[in-house]
Amino acid sequence: MESTFRDTCPDDLRVIETFGAGPDGMPRWPAHRARLIATCARLGIAPDLEIVDAAVAVLDMSVPLRVRLTVDLSGGLNVMAVPAGATPDQWRIGLADQMVDADDPWFAVKTTHRALYDSARAALPTGLDEVIFVNQAGFVSEGTITNVFVQRDGILLTPPLSDGVLSGVLRASLLADSRAIEAQLRWADVVAAEAVFVGNSLRGLIRAVV
Repeated sequence: MESTFRDTCPDDLRVIETFGAGPDGMPRWPAHRARLIATCARLGIAPDLEIVDAAVAVLDMSVPLRVRLTVDLSGGLNVMAVPAGATPDQWRIGLADQMVDADDPWFAVKTTHRALYDSARAALPTGLDEVIFVNQAGFVSEGTITNVFVQRDGILLTPPLSDGVLSGVLRASLLADSRAIEAQLRWADVVAAEAVFVGNSLRGLIRAVV
């Protein structure tokens, strides 16, 4: 456990994993489970994994679901499942007004300690589906709920974790399958790209228009 990191946790902090479930099962759940375990270990949380697995196993997957699983600092579990809405074929994106600090360790873990992202998402300008942040060095990091992918010469490029990026489950899958590679990107690279995508585990890759 990184005690200094744990000591900065708000009392109401919860670790979050959001994933899809449905008639085809939960194909990305193992990756979310692994990230949940890693995040909890980093924060000194000891969830009962048998309870976690049991809660997920009883989900009614007869229809597509959006599942949000959270664990609090004492290891307490909450699972919410609602019907998954359809994702549009294309999102319109813009540049966020605020920058992120790539050295802030909270950007490396998926928790409720994300006021910057929540406030930006709540204040999305009319006509935008997502805003993209850059860090203090001017490199692209991520969106409020998505990772960023720029297509260049047929290859998907995505910012490295060191630029203030959460290791998204979809992102990790694309990197593991060699469908994407890491590269530092400027906002100008996003604007000039032959194609841009944003995405996460729940929604998959979504074509984006700046």
